[in-house]
Amino acid sequence: MNELFRIEGNRLLVNVKAIPQSSRTEFAGVKDNALRVRIAAAPEDGKANTELIAFLSKFLGCAKREIILKSGDRSRLKVIALPVSARQKLEKVFFGY
Repeated sequence: MNELFRIEGNRLLVNVKAIPQSSRTEFAGVKDNALRVRIAAAPEDGKANTELIAFLSKFLGCAKREIILKSGDRSRLKVIALPVSARQKLEKVFFGY
């Protein structure tokens, strides 16, 4: 995971560091080439992953089925596949352009 964003086919791959069992679900910035996301759900039975996908879906305004957990389903470090159109919104929020 050496780039925050990369394009693979028609998908945007994003490195995510999940921080489960937080007080609320929210973005927590970018560090070590990973988008940090605090997640209110516990990391059991896929609850934190489900919460992460729901949060990203709402933020990006896309369907949950468009967000794919490519790797890291049992890890805090994950790779998420998003629609390519998500890049512009994420860059604007986190980098101001």
